[in-house]
Amino acid sequence: MHATRVRVTGLVQGVGFRPFVWHLAEEEGLSGKVWNDAAGVLATVCGPEDAIIRFLSRLRAEAPPLARIDDIRSEPDTSVLDDAFAGFQIVTSIAGEVKTGIVPDAATCPDCLSETFDPKSRRFYYPFTNCTHCGPRLSIVSAIPYDRENTSMASFVMCSQCQAEYEAPADRRFHAQPNACPQCGPRVWIEQSGSEVGAPDPIKTIARRIEKGEIAAVKGIGGFHLAVDASNSQAVETLRTRKNRPRKPLAIMARDLDQVRTYCDVGEEEADLLTAAAAPIVLLKSKQNTALASGLAPGTDRLGVMLPSSPLHHLLMSELRRPIVLTSGNLSEEPQATENAEARETLGHIADAYLMHDRPIVNRLDDSLVRVSRSGTAVLRRARGFAPAPVRLGEELRQSSVPVLAMGGELKSTFCFLRNGQAIVSQHMGDLENRRTLEDFQKTLALYRRIYDFDPQLIAIDSHIDYLSTQLGHRLAAETGAELTEVQHHHAHFAACLAEAGVSPEDEASLAIVLDGSGLGTDKTIWGGELLVGGYKHFERVAHFRPVALPGGTAAIREPWRNLYAHLQAVFGSDQAFKICNSVFGDRFAGRNLSILDRMIAKGLNAPLSSSAGRMFDAVAAALDVCAQRQSFEGETGLTLEAMARPFASDEEGYPIDIDGGETKIFTWKPLWATLLNDLQAGVDGGRISARFHVGLINALSKCSLQIAQEREVKRIVLSGGVMQNELLVDGLAERLRNTGMEVILPRELPANDGGISLGQAVIAAIRAEI
Repeated sequence: MHATRVRVTGLVQGVGFRPFVWHLAEEEGLSGKVWNDAAGVLATVCGPEDAIIRFLSRLRAEAPPLARIDDIRSEPDTSVLDDAFAGFQIVTSIAGEVKTGIVPDAATCPDCLSETFDPKSRRFYYPFTNCTHCGPRLSIVSAIPYDRENTSMASFVMCSQCQAEYEAPADRRFHAQPNACPQCGPRVWIEQSGSEVGAPDPIKTIARRIEKGEIAAVKGIGGFHLAVDASNSQAVETLRTRKNRPRKPLAIMARDLDQVRTYCDVGEEEADLLTAAAAPIVLLKSKQNTALASGLAPGTDRLGVMLPSSPLHHLLMSELRRPIVLTSGNLSEEPQATENAEARETLGHIADAYLMHDRPIVNRLDDSLVRVSRSGTAVLRRARGFAPAPVRLGEELRQSSVPVLAMGGELKSTFCFLRNGQAIVSQHMGDLENRRTLEDFQKTLALYRRIYDFDPQLIAIDSHIDYLSTQLGHRLAAETGAELTEVQHHHAHFAACLAEAGVSPEDEASLAIVLDGSGLGTDKTIWGGELLVGGYKHFERVAHFRPVALPGGTAAIREPWRNLYAHLQAVFGSDQAFKICNSVFGDRFAGRNLSILDRMIAKGLNAPLSSSAGRMFDAVAAALDVCAQRQSFEGETGLTLEAMARPFASDEEGYPIDIDGGETKIFTWKPLWATLLNDLQAGVDGGRISARFHVGLINALSKCSLQIAQEREVKRIVLSGGVMQNELLVDGLAERLRNTGMEVILPRELPANDGGISLGQAVIAAIRAEI
């Protein structure tokens, strides 16, 4: 007789891991016990040595579908031989220092879906059917261990049948914390004007109202959505007007893959993503002349599509003939509503009716967004289905023991916990400039600290003191006594990619091309078009876009015509720029007092210098009369330019861009603007002009980076920053660089935009603490 103690770490709670261990032990004829604790799953097994060896081998090979095993450690433990086990037991969870992770919410599994639509099942047509292989996790949990009393299901007392399932190790609902049925679980109903509407079948009723053109507020897993018939142009336009979302793309939900293929091209990888447990929105190439409303994604040839992620959504879609728009239940740029009372207050002027339920949402979760392109799969927004699964770090980074809280940036905000080599990046929470988003950020951070029992010794912040995340970091440091460390914005982008790729902290030989909207540089100017050499510990700015003024400061971000004038003035001078604006762009500058902009630029009054790649895109967009007066959402110019360029990019040579030599190389724009203006006056199609701009950037960036790589003996190039979410640009650069033999690293688990920088801040801070 042999005895072994087994420790399993990773995402192993709330996924049916203990009953899985019980099944294996029973099949191998082993006695012992298994339990959850704050570090993961712990088991003791007793029996013949060969059976224990098989048991350990099968633990990883046959793990449950939602489990992610990071480590299995076993050691002989003869002390348990004295316990006189009768068979194998699953015992009560034990609390302690939190080391395990929370599993992300998972889409409905095939078994639960079958039950939901089976008239013979006691869960027939029940919108909250779930088991250990699917259902809500992060959205309902308030503490670890992940037991029912630590979830928003605690108030729902299981009936005898559900309790029997919950207690039976052989049942797939064994310790499924959200387990429920129509007799004992949450319910749905319809409301209108703050009062419940009598409807024997709320889901069928709300479906009929959607088909009639009404706007429905639907309470989902991580918050409320607004739903309309995606083929009803008038309903879509009404939604845009009421929600104050004039042009930003709207995602749709389809019934199944066959329905998706009616409207979009779907590749194998995209189909896998749509049907995965995460059930994200996937950006797909939309087909022309479909029955969908034309206003879903104006200015682009891509459409965000998702499949049902819960039984409620499956039931709703089964009652509808066409896809629906399913967009966040909020006013534009605000966080989506999660509480019923909040939804009544904030969505009352948008929604015609509500499909409510009474299961509380503990953690707000937006829908995740992903894209597949030639350079691979990219996560554009990481939330439901992905967060808060830990980001896997390389072995050397896992040695860090200092608990670090990284506060992220101001836009696309996330925070990161780094402790014991495990990086927990929060879900996407939005832009902190919005008061409600800032409040939600603080609430979520407090909840995560409570869930993970996290007390930081070090707080990493962006070096921009005006960022609200930076200011919050200062306040937290004062409250907790934690040490503060500042991390430069683009260095954080750089380090996040290195950490994802498992690059060693001792390796300081990488080159990063980081293109984004803005970030405070070490020279106190605004950076955004940067080439950096180094690693986690150090970086050197070796090349950048020529700084151009932002007349009006943040107004220049919203109003692209300002960037167009600033660029023309920077390369041609004020007099010539004035003439060009009146002769070539007269309509765009009608009524504009450009002499005021000249004075602002000359005196540096609210006109900071910026090397921003994002503002370069704004200037080119304004030249092509794309959102020239105002962008309705961040990144609208880049999204539109990319779509315009796509049909022509493979045929164009690219505009010339000069690169001034010297110790720090500078990209200058005079030849580009001279050629672009000639094309405009010659009547060249705007799509071709956009394509020439894209290809010109690819040519110049690849040429400069390869020259620097040769000079610095660098073989690895990182591509990051929000502008690198431009598919044409990132695919073109990655392909060009790889063809020369360079190793190219792109963000994979985290977004290239500011949603990923909290990880970079955390690893930089941890490494500094170890030096």
